Amino acid sequence: MKYPIGIQSFESIRKEGYAYVDKSAFVYQLAQTGRYFFLSRPRRFGKSLLVSTMEAYFSGRRELFEGLVLSEIENKWIQYPVLRFDLTGQAYSSPEALDDALDTQLLSMEKRYGVTEKAGTPASRFRMVIDAAFEATGLPVVVLIDEYDKPLVDNLDRPELAEFFKTQLQGFYSVLKAKDDFVKFGFLTGVSKIGQMSVFSGLNNLKDISMDARYAGICGISEHEIRTIFGESVRELAKANSMSMDECYGKLALMYDGYHFHHLSEGIYNPFSLLNTFDCQEFRKYWYNTGTPTFLVKYLAGANYSVDEVANCSASEQELMGVNVLKPDAITLLYQTGYLTIKGYNPATEKYKLGYPNKEVEDGFLEALSKVFAPESGNNSELSVDKFVADIQSGDAEMLMRRFSAFFADMDYQIQGKAEMYFQNTMYVMLKLMGQQVDVERHTSNGRIDVLIQTPEYVYIIELKRDRDPKNALDQISDKAYDWPFRAGNRKVYKIGASFSTATRRLEEWEIQE
Repeated sequence: MKYPIGIQSFESIRKEGYAYVDKSAFVYQLAQTGRYFFLSRPRRFGKSLLVSTMEAYFSGRRELFEGLVLSEIENKWIQYPVLRFDLTGQAYSSPEALDDALDTQLLSMEKRYGVTEKAGTPASRFRMVIDAAFEATGLPVVVLIDEYDKPLVDNLDRPELAEFFKTQLQGFYSVLKAKDDFVKFGFLTGVSKIGQMSVFSGLNNLKDISMDARYAGICGISEHEIRTIFGESVRELAKANSMSMDECYGKLALMYDGYHFHHLSEGIYNPFSLLNTFDCQEFRKYWYNTGTPTFLVKYLAGANYSVDEVANCSASEQELMGVNVLKPDAITLLYQTGYLTIKGYNPATEKYKLGYPNKEVEDGFLEALSKVFAPESGNNSELSVDKFVADIQSGDAEMLMRRFSAFFADMDYQIQGKAEMYFQNTMYVMLKLMGQQVDVERHTSNGRIDVLIQTPEYVYIIELKRDRDPKNALDQISDKAYDWPFRAGNRKVYKIGASFSTATRRLEEWEIQE
């Protein structure tokens, strides 16, 4: 089987015999039920291929849909003029970048429909192209815009440039409202909905299907699609990895399944990772390794969020579809970019429970966070991961704290904001990467434990205080009875009080009780 890895052209996939998961019924449903739609999905999730499929359909390319659902239910096949804009493939690092990207695409459309006047803003040229296309064909246009928000997403850490691009995009997209009578259908995709309310403030009838249960499977691959289309691929993968079919399906689900775009929808597999796994016949972090935005990780690190809390948080629909382009919430960004997904819904609070979709994302994101919270040390260093693991597993609490103290002394310049939270996040990320069971801000009946580490033989309860005697931290452990849940077992319990110094920004003192 030929896997269309990196191929976003519907025509190429159909003509060259690549595997195709039929999403054409969704295209027909959208075309029959509305005018303007918006879809948010993570990167490399098939948005561009979906747009290409729409382009082929509205262009009347019936031959490309032979054998697909759409060919059985559509009998008109009208050839509409299609104006497709693609804002991917360019870094928007200068004020001129957006004009350059639009200029290239508008030039092609102007040539196609005989527009000779090319002066003016991209918005004015867009208007003229719509008029020319309608005059040449007698039909309203179809407007497809792929990754409408890329100039904004590229500049979340440069608010002035983001604001500049937002103003430009507002003017350009306002053409859709001004020329509404000449538009048959409009479809826009993006990673996020940030800025959507302001960028499209004039387009009141834009239907957001990002969290619509009816369209949950419009991108990505479902369990049913894997079993009906890729059964032989799974068989080959299982054989290559000395696994049974059931084991292989289980490993695929663990690694790449788990995306939910509605709380009642089935899980969706990441198509990029899944196809790469079938092609290479190895389980790897394919989607993650294509690049996690550095700014996203730094943004989370500076947002004073507990990493453990992020992976088990709740948010409203308004928060998930946040619109503050200049200062988006970290949870909003993580959900919209695919690092968190819907795990459940509480109708009483109208909140969605969020979590990592799968092991690929969880492990990959922790790796990225480790670059901020736990810079790499050489394998022979006293601060290597192996040394920390050895301390924990051997019950050497004193050496563990000494090692953490030395570790923070090497990186104290990075500690900003709440020092306790920075310490919690560092320990959480490091210990998770070590494969240890660790909780931060662990809730008990009497309070919250700052850091809790558990092994089959030992329990470490660590309480952190700033500029105070470690005894104050130990007193809190005792007063709140944080150790009581572990007294009944046979494991050895270490109660550790630790103190941060704001003067030196280091872990200066600690006291251990057994």
